[in-house]
Amino acid sequence: MEENGGTSAYGVSFAGGGFNLRKFARQPQTIVRFFSWLFAIVVFACITTEGYVNPSDSAQALCIFNQDDSACHYAVGIGVIAFLACMGFLVLDAFLPSMSNARQRRYAVMADLGFSGVWSFLWFVCFCLLASLWGRTMDVRGIPEDAARATVAFSFFSIATWAILTYFALGRYRHGVDGVAVPTSIEPPASDHNVPYPPTYVPTSYAHTAYNPTTYPGFPSSGADPYQQTLFTPSAQPQGDGGYQPPPY
Repeated sequence: MEENGGTSAYGVSFAGGGFNLRKFARQPQTIVRFFSWLFAIVVFACITTEGYVNPSDSAQALCIFNQDDSACHYAVGIGVIAFLACMGFLVLDAFLPSMSNARQRRYAVMADLGFSGVWSFLWFVCFCLLASLWGRTMDVRGIPEDAARATVAFSFFSIATWAILTYFALGRYRHGVDGVAVPTSIEPPASDHNVPYPPTYVPTSYAHTAYNPTTYPGFPSSGADPYQQTLFTPSAQPQGDGGYQPPPY
């Protein structure tokens, strides 16, 4: 992939431009990424604060999802990573218009596409796992049910937001590939021999300037030019002769 200075490389309207905060904040991709960041906070915050309780028959704190600690660890892990990734990709989206190298843009978009696709799948696994374990939790005494339901719900919402981010990244990648593949050279139009000039040719009018000989030492500076020839004057035709007489030279 060669460097491309065009105006549509990988979904960016211009290359090497400045950062516009208002325009950046209004982009759909920025809004969806912000919601993904917020949903990840809700998931791991609910588990870390209220996701472990002490059962009546044990002094050890266990996970509220059917006492399966691995499920809570899994949800917290992908939630924290998603939280950090959202911040990183927000910064990357802000600096993407200033990248004049198309190869760097390609790597950035491919990283966004790959990570968003993988995390869409991981959130789907998280939702299925938490929903299944919560459905099998029989003893809910002392368990903050609102926190458990919020964790399951926002895991489901995270699937949708990361799937949308995957779709945006895929569209940006395809747009960039198509923009780089299009040749930038323009073929000249075929010449038409019936037209005296090309369509864009405009003949230039020149103004006639009188000849003014330069004065050198040894040559007269005034008077008639000795090298100037007299104008051609044909001799007058006699009145009485109607025949053709060649003019003298």
